[in-house]
Amino acid sequence: MDVKKSLLFIPDISGFTHFVQTTEVEHSEHVIAELLEVLISANTQSLKLAEVEGDALFFYKEGQVPSQEKLLAQIETMYTAFYSHLKLMETNRICPCRACASAPDLELKIVMHSGELQFITVQDNRKPFGETVIQAHRLLKNTIESDNYVLVSKSLAKEIGLSPTYESKLFRFRESVEIYDGKEVPFLYAEMDVKKLKLFRFEPPEIVITDRPPNFVMERKMNIGGYKLFEMITNYRYRHTWVEGVEEFQFNEHEVTRTGTEHVCVINGKHFNFTTVIKDVPIHQLVYGELTTDPPPVDKLYQFYIIEPLDENQSLLKVEQYWITKNIWQKLLMAIIGKKQFVSGLTRSLDNLQSYIELKT
Repeated sequence: MDVKKSLLFIPDISGFTHFVQTTEVEHSEHVIAELLEVLISANTQSLKLAEVEGDALFFYKEGQVPSQEKLLAQIETMYTAFYSHLKLMETNRICPCRACASAPDLELKIVMHSGELQFITVQDNRKPFGETVIQAHRLLKNTIESDNYVLVSKSLAKEIGLSPTYESKLFRFRESVEIYDGKEVPFLYAEMDVKKLKLFRFEPPEIVITDRPPNFVMERKMNIGGYKLFEMITNYRYRHTWVEGVEEFQFNEHEVTRTGTEHVCVINGKHFNFTTVIKDVPIHQLVYGELTTDPPPVDKLYQFYIIEPLDENQSLLKVEQYWITKNIWQKLLMAIIGKKQFVSGLTRSLDNLQSYIELKT
């Protein structure tokens, strides 16, 4: 009786250990989580996710090995999605931290193997284990100089008919071998050239042009460093501690805020949608902006938080608001009550932020 072989498929983000050791931990975790989600979404072959292994994903396909054509297409899809997202992170970045700045340097390797699978059930989760799983993970530890490659075990290459000299526009496979526990394990590998990938196109961030004075400005000196203040304002996990009158914040907890990201404020049961925007500021300042088209009586409301670090423990925060009204009634309402309400709400929010900073420091 022939035992059907299974596929093991492991995408591994290269540079993760160095990334975490040398950058801000929380943002590095967000970056890696985002990229892992991108890889999971790029799974076109209905691979089963057995485990998230820190910086890697362990997929398998039980009792079935897709064709050479389908596997090479799956690889290309994952690499395209991964590097497209890195490009998005780089282009739309607003955060100055080292984690976000160095994210574009991350790379991807994919290791594939095939063989017979055994399974173990732990807390109602059925997971593959055994010799084939061990072999696949050992292949991640190899002497390939690049950190941007696809590796196909010789047994899988034979299964799908992949030639050791296979070449295409994207792939150029070579043979190699590693020794594990005194036993030679042959494989094929191809270094990936990112320039040959057709990365997704996306619109670059729109820089808001403020060609007139703001409708109002508020300034506060804060007893906190500029970069820490920037994190407190842009990380929506902190918003409930200081923004006045908001019952709930809805946002993607696994995403670092960048231009184009969205969040929702729930006020008195109503949902107000905000999108992150930017404007030009002097190089020594940090800026975070939000746009909403929801609050009456305006059509658009831009709010910019501009931070100027003064020293290690002090910064100057300037908040600018610009609003757009299209008719005389909107202008009248803003003049009578709207502006007063906006100023009052922002004043209380900044009071709360100042109190929260003093409590934490």
